[in-house]
Parts: sequence; C-alpha cells; structure tokens
Amino acid sequence: MNLYELLKKKKFEGFRLTLVRKFALSILQCLKLLYSNKIIHTDLKPENILLETPTNCLIKIADFGCAFFEGQLFYNYFQSRHYRAPEVILGGKIGTALDMWSFGCILAELSTGHVLFPGNNEGDQLALIIELLGIPDEKFLGKVKRKKEFFNSEGNPLYCEGKINEEKTILKGGEKGKLRGPPGSRTMQDVLKNKGNEFFLDFLKLCLVWNPETRLTPIQASKHPWLCK
Repeated sequence: MNLYELLKKKKFEGFRLTLVRKFALSILQCLKLLYSNKIIHTDLKPENILLETPTNCLIKIADFGCAFFEGQLFYNYFQSRHYRAPEVILGGKIGTALDMWSFGCILAELSTGHVLFPGNNEGDQLALIIELLGIPDEKFLGKVKRKKEFFNSEGNPLYCEGKINEEKTILKGGEKGKLRGPPGSRTMQDVLKNKGNEFFLDFLKLCLVWNPETRLTPIQASKHPWLCK
C-alpha cells in the first residue's frame, strides 16, 4: 500500500499531525541518504511512498526510474506537476532541493487529504504557488531561463491581467475557468485548515521556499523543532 491509497482509504480526510510527523521522520531518513549521495529522486509523490506494512509508519521510496546524480544531464520534463518545484517550472538550477519541495507538498497533503497545488497546467501550477508564496525576489528570477513565459517586464505574473496593487488585481481564469488569487493572498494556515501547529507551519514554510539555495535541506530538516520535540 502507498500513501495515496492510505489517504483514499481515509476518504481523503487527512491524518492527525502525530501520524504525519511519523511519516515525515521515515521519509526524511531516505531523503538524507539521497542528499548525502547527491542523488535527486525527481518524482516524490504519495503514490511512490510505500508502507512496509499496513500497521506501521515505516516507508520505502519507490520508482527511481527518473533519478539522477546532481550535475548529471537530465530530461527536460520530470517531477509530477502537482509536486514540481518552481525552479523546474521556471528553468532554474536543478539540485536535491527539488525533492525537499515535493516533500513539503506531500506533508501538507497528508495533513489535509488534498493536493496542495492542484494546477491544471504549468502556468496554473505556478499561479497557485504565487497565490500562496507571493512573487519571488529578483535574485531568484534573475537566474531562471523561462521568466518571460510567466512574468511581464515589470515582474508581475502573467496570470494577472491588470497591474498588481494593494487595491485590486484582475485575474485570468484557468483552463477550467478557475480564478487564482493575487500573489500572497492565501496563507499556510488557510491551506491547512487550522490543522497544523506553529512548528509544522514553520517546517512547511522552510520546505516551500522559492529559492532552492535557501530551502531546507534534509540535514537541517532533521534538526527542526517540529521533528525534534
């Protein structure tokens, strides 16, 4: 059984935070091993995280078909869209940090029972990320190859038709007619539906950072108060 099947069995109601923490500790052991060997999994998602037995929280990470070593040549397309790191979408530098982004997305999903960023396509995926995290800084955007595909010359995201200001933002609908909010209009508390405590919220925020260079590493994650308390 994988974690997606377990969520389905629970009717996508999500798990208690104590159980999410146990899963996180087990997944993190695998991520620390990959990190120390400079291996990027590239396709972390609940379907690829297997329970050793249905009665414990020990897991195995499966499907290394797209994995590669850091610095190695890689395919242009990887990472399942809903767990895809912003540097992959925007054509930035690729490293082990992209697995930590997926890890953060997975933990949020285990808590709520629902995908954190359920984008319809790459543009919509990025819009959902911007809706939660706000606009990335120029230090990050200046290093990516696909900035012009998603941002205008003023640095505003293209999914917003009008210029962004404090009063109003006019939004484009997605492929299915869904409107996305202005940058930073959602909070992590809203997303988690008040299921997380302050330590869990902080942990997720450190995993879900625009810049992969400042994103939490597996080693740092293992020392975070949420996992050490």
